[in-house]
Amino acid sequence: MVIPSGTPSFLGLLCALLTLRPGSGFYLPGLAPVSFCPAGSSSSDCQVNIQLFVNRLDSIESVLPYEYDFFDFCKDDQEKRPSENLGQVLFGERIETSPYKFSFMKTETCAKVCTKSYDVSKQEERTKLEFLKKGMQLNYQHHWIVDNMPVTWCYTVEDNQKYCNPGFPIGCYVDGNGHPKDACVINVSFNEKNTFYVFNHVDITITYHSGEGEGWTGARLVAATLEPRSYKHEDENKPVCEGEPMSIPGITNSNVKITYSYSVTFTKNNNIKWASRWDYILVSMPHTNIQWFSIMNSLVIVLFLSGMVAMIMLRTLHKDIARYNQVDQEEAQEESGWKQVHGDVFRPPRNGMVLSVFLGQGAQIFIMTFITLFLACLGFLSPANRGALMTCAVVLWVLLGTPAGYVSARMYKTFGGEKWKTNVLLTALLCPGIIFADFFVMNLILWVEGSSAAIPFGTLVAVLALWFGISVPLTFVGAYFGFKKQAIEHPVRTNQIPRQIPEQSFFTKPLPGIIMGGILPFGCIFIQLFFILNSIWSHQMYYMFGFLFLVFIILVITCSEATVLLCYFHLCAEDYHWWWRSFLTSSFTAFYLLVYAVHYFFSKLQIIGAASTILYFGYTMIMVLIFFLFTGTIGFFACFWFVSKIYSVVKVD
Repeated sequence: MVIPSGTPSFLGLLCALLTLRPGSGFYLPGLAPVSFCPAGSSSSDCQVNIQLFVNRLDSIESVLPYEYDFFDFCKDDQEKRPSENLGQVLFGERIETSPYKFSFMKTETCAKVCTKSYDVSKQEERTKLEFLKKGMQLNYQHHWIVDNMPVTWCYTVEDNQKYCNPGFPIGCYVDGNGHPKDACVINVSFNEKNTFYVFNHVDITITYHSGEGEGWTGARLVAATLEPRSYKHEDENKPVCEGEPMSIPGITNSNVKITYSYSVTFTKNNNIKWASRWDYILVSMPHTNIQWFSIMNSLVIVLFLSGMVAMIMLRTLHKDIARYNQVDQEEAQEESGWKQVHGDVFRPPRNGMVLSVFLGQGAQIFIMTFITLFLACLGFLSPANRGALMTCAVVLWVLLGTPAGYVSARMYKTFGGEKWKTNVLLTALLCPGIIFADFFVMNLILWVEGSSAAIPFGTLVAVLALWFGISVPLTFVGAYFGFKKQAIEHPVRTNQIPRQIPEQSFFTKPLPGIIMGGILPFGCIFIQLFFILNSIWSHQMYYMFGFLFLVFIILVITCSEATVLLCYFHLCAEDYHWWWRSFLTSSFTAFYLLVYAVHYFFSKLQIIGAASTILYFGYTMIMVLIFFLFTGTIGFFACFWFVSKIYSVVKVD
């Protein structure tokens, strides 16, 4: 594996190594282990009862997740909801206790949970049954949790690879042509046309580490797996877990009765350490090996291209500057054009107010992203710490209002702006307002559809309070200090009369340069982007934050160098309108992200329904706007540094 030299890359390698061993990276914050003992144990330091929690149900065919209670499953008589952090609420996680009750080391065989009866002559019960059938048709998945671990369904895929899915379907469907869909392929007895098969029984296996020689009391759970089954229990009071599957006709004219049951067994495995108990899930993720090699391939290519760009720039500029600083100034000035525009290169841009607002918001997003990814690759925001990633990002964004106000005010003052009140209000409200408006509309759709992802009204009020109560005042504080500082001093004076820009060739015109500028940065992220979209929309677990942090560093370098290179070419063509162009050159990467998201929707997803489609593109537009501000800010400040540097080292008459 080739790792480039330098401090940023060293940090990326460190994070990647931490991510390689989930046990060493995931539990740095100190998620406390829980010990379990059999009933009758004399120890008071361990628990007897094992609580199984249920989370929301989701599907790759629908963007709409639903709470467990929204389906007519067995419910806990003493239902309790653990406290949820802000990230869990924003992601729509709804965790609650389940009626599945276990005692450590107590084996259960075909234990009844409850029976659900549906009288099709009653509209309410018929509606519940139809919703259950719709859930099976769309392949909605259960997500159960034991001791903060997902209860996984492990099965063999192609090439005899074992895949552990952190969810399992509520049932499956055989269509009218007799073709089994989704999980119906696992059992040949699922063969009736236009029939639904309910997975009303689960065989649960809980693996534990006995603690022998480890210095702790009791046992610790290191894995929880299950096998979904379908049984038609003839006698609901004495269920027998064998025989015909529990089937529901597609057109249901008779009453239906579904009995839910479970079996649980315990196995000892002292080879699995508690700290590395997530390994078996993460290692089995599909295409994981392909991802590692593809990412490294992409990074090597991008680093090579970045090195070539840097070498060309340094050699060309060194010769130019040496030539311009020779005694014969007139001859040097005729050979190239970038020095001839020294009197106009720092002329304030049009719409400087909007540009400064974008830069302030971009700086806020950049710092937030850097800190979040750095903490994530150290293991503090791992999948084991549910909702922590989103919580950290939101809290950081709120607290980073001061840099946003400072950068926006300082740049606006440098542009010669005087409407400081408008500037600070736009910085605090424009981009966050657009994102919140989009988010609010999406939330209305989720609320109308009854989805668990709909944010409660109280949480919306809390988010608004964070925005207006903390972020906006901090933005004003930053803007106050930004306006008090002197405007950034340019190395050369600006002429009063603007210089006429000569006729430009096709490649030095604004639009072709902007379009070309976003290709290279997008090339270094599209592989990671595929897996990130998979984690969001296909409900796969994302955990390689070490490589994501490394790709983040490479993206910053690539955006900077690509923008600087194109900026240099435009200055050589005597086009001094570089302010907006430098921002748009790198921010055009967001357009490629949008195109890729559209391609991903049509080629990889099976989403159906107008509501799910609107939600997908609504949330995608939020991602695109954030990425637009983030990459544009990187390109602008790289180009600003470059232009200031080259005009400060040459002699100007």
